[in-house]
Amino acid sequence: MLAALMNDALLNRLHELRDLSGVINLATWDQETYMPRKAEGSRAAQLGTLQGLYHERLVDPRVGEWLAEARPATPDEVAMLRVFQRERDRAAKLPSRLVKAIAEAQSLALGAWREARTQQSFPVFAPKLDVLVNLRREQADALGHQGERYDALLEGYEPGMRVARLTPVLKSLTEKLAPLIAAIEAKGPPRDPLAGKRFPVEDQWAFTMELLPAMGFDLAAGRQDRSIHPFSSGLAATDVRLTTRLFEDQPFSALFGTLHECGHGLYEQGFSAEHFRTPLAQSPSMGLHESQSRLWENLVGRSRAFWTFFFPKLVARFPTQLAGLSLDDFLASVNKVERSHTRVEADEVTYNLHIALRYELELGLVRGSLSVADVEDAWNQKTKQLLGLEVMQPVEGVLQDIHWAWGEFGYFPTYSLGNLYGATLYAAALKELPSLEADLEKGQLLGLREWLRAKVHQHGARLDAEDLIRQVTGHGLRDDDFIASLKARYG
Repeated sequence: MLAALMNDALLNRLHELRDLSGVINLATWDQETYMPRKAEGSRAAQLGTLQGLYHERLVDPRVGEWLAEARPATPDEVAMLRVFQRERDRAAKLPSRLVKAIAEAQSLALGAWREARTQQSFPVFAPKLDVLVNLRREQADALGHQGERYDALLEGYEPGMRVARLTPVLKSLTEKLAPLIAAIEAKGPPRDPLAGKRFPVEDQWAFTMELLPAMGFDLAAGRQDRSIHPFSSGLAATDVRLTTRLFEDQPFSALFGTLHECGHGLYEQGFSAEHFRTPLAQSPSMGLHESQSRLWENLVGRSRAFWTFFFPKLVARFPTQLAGLSLDDFLASVNKVERSHTRVEADEVTYNLHIALRYELELGLVRGSLSVADVEDAWNQKTKQLLGLEVMQPVEGVLQDIHWAWGEFGYFPTYSLGNLYGATLYAAALKELPSLEADLEKGQLLGLREWLRAKVHQHGARLDAEDLIRQVTGHGLRDDDFIASLKARYG
């Protein structure tokens, strides 16, 4: 594919950059899983050096010359140049000093965030967050924008998306969810037959490890580990790392964490082999990436069809805890709708309220209308306003997510975009795969994985996210399919 596109120097540089990216991801994954606590400072320096090297190799003037000489001969080659040129154009606007400073600040902020959670004290984390906010604002100004700094940061996660479009999308979604949540709450408190029961974490772990191969995740090309906050990291299509977290009194945390992260992992393992070590072996946006995780977590993982097969297996794993529990009672627990403090444990109906909260606060931080010193109070007030809950401790409030410790301002909205894209894709899958639900009832999940691989995964970054959604479903971003799926499940 690449022979007509570029000389050996440019091709080697593309491969080199993908390899460096994989090593950076490996160092970050290790930072969240096995790295010794005392290594935080040295890891910050290492990541700063690696990010600096990546940046220097990307913006090397010779790369610009090689690109000018390239003559794409196929649609894939055109797409590869487009994706790479976009990344390079953004990177060229950033000085190496700033790239290194952000990488080091991220590593130090992660350590402070973990310590702040241990001490239940936001002020322990606040100074490091303040540094990151200022660095990201500097980054946004360097990248350039039309008066909205957040647009420049959002572009790094969802190319083409802007605050002017995103705000109405999230506002409409919140407004449509409000009456649905009220109607569900009017039925009375949700049943939770699992409340108060303890589920040994090693048995939970064993069950999640059964789910991964059932979904089609290749454990010879990936693995699952444990972390404070679940995440996935694609070092290469042949090396995909997932994590989950386990609590003895919250069995769904690990279960749905694994379903969610495996959705990401299947995407990473599904890129076309001919794109390996090139800019096309990636998702075109985090919204599309999140569509895969949210699809498996909610549209599959909370369905009756899925649990028709897997509930007996769960009972076999936890015979005492689930003794006498019917599938209906279990589904009532799985699909419990209840306002909660924690985003990653939130049900699919209230989840987007958590995103709206974070989006508003991020927008204020990046604009400068909200200071880091005031963000904890603002978080608590927004939680009361949007979710009707009082925050009793920082770990269930401003310290719950890892994203700000990474400095990932602009990432949170992609979860809501992922919910919308995921529902649209699943609606299309149901139309094209008439036996899908019957297959799920038999534990046959590979048909859906193969459909997603053909329609989404193998294309990588060939198309922009919304263009790919249009190609698969016939329309772009909208919330109709998502709201319809909620109404179908919750009546």
